[in-house]
Amino acid sequence: MQKLRTAVIGTGYLGKFHVDKLANLPESTLVAVCDINSKQCQALAEKYKVKAVADYRELIGQVDAVSIVVPTFLHYEIAKFFLEKQVHVLLEKPITNTLAEADQLIQIAKQNQRVLQIGHLERFNSTVIALQGVLNKPRFIESHRLAPFNPRGTDVNVILDLMIHDIDIIQTIVKSPIKNIEASGAKVLSNHLDIANARIRFTNGCVANVTASRVSIKSERKMRIFQDDAYVSTDFQHKKLSIYQKIQDPKHADAEKIIHEERSFEQSDALLAEISAFLKAIAQGTPPLVTAEDGRNALATAIAITELVEKELAEIQGVTNV
Repeated sequence: MQKLRTAVIGTGYLGKFHVDKLANLPESTLVAVCDINSKQCQALAEKYKVKAVADYRELIGQVDAVSIVVPTFLHYEIAKFFLEKQVHVLLEKPITNTLAEADQLIQIAKQNQRVLQIGHLERFNSTVIALQGVLNKPRFIESHRLAPFNPRGTDVNVILDLMIHDIDIIQTIVKSPIKNIEASGAKVLSNHLDIANARIRFTNGCVANVTASRVSIKSERKMRIFQDDAYVSTDFQHKKLSIYQKIQDPKHADAEKIIHEERSFEQSDALLAEISAFLKAIAQGTPPLVTAEDGRNALATAIAITELVEKELAEIQGVTNV
């Protein structure tokens, strides 16, 4: 495989990990890191012996692909620039601030025949991957994604920060349009929603009850899935999968029994898998595992949930002020 010239735009908390992966993957030649924080950027550049730049526009002609790891409100502007300059893009989630921006990026990527992969990292979790061989037709899904408060992620609400991971996973496994959504939530420690719950009903009858919080005492990333004759419990954080299934009892022709299977997976490097898949899609000319359309669909649902919660809070506030 021919090496791709790569760069990372944004060298904050998550960006530093992107830099490390692209610096060490054999398919990548990391040529630069970019950030307006010159001290932080220069330190990384010296560590990995690459160029440090403050303006991402300077990279044109020097890179084949970039990882964009900047605040969400900058996603559209920077991704649009690189795609129009024939550069492949790995863009952190959520894809953009608005659906109109997402639609434009999708169109630009297609026009320029560039790979635009969205960083829904949980798709590369070994437990999520294992679900593909277990599920057939989910009927009810319950998910909880809880985290202690961290000011670093509060540039967006908890729906766009945390819940969107589970929205993406659920929409991927249900494979059905959404019929309606009910939602509620609250602002607790930030100016954005910090806790939210949504009940999503799909047209095929499946219902998902999704909770996300970034004001919890402990971290938890669990999903419970019920389908005909089976219950599947997943722990994305600890890489565990429990399957309870009703089968015909081999000893009694007219009886059934429940069998239980536990699976554990090694702590794999999901970010490494995500970036490797991005580079592979470029090299092979194939669609990425997490497409821009996937990112757009997850964003659409996240925005719908946000609007429902904000409307409810505004109504409560209106009643309180009367």
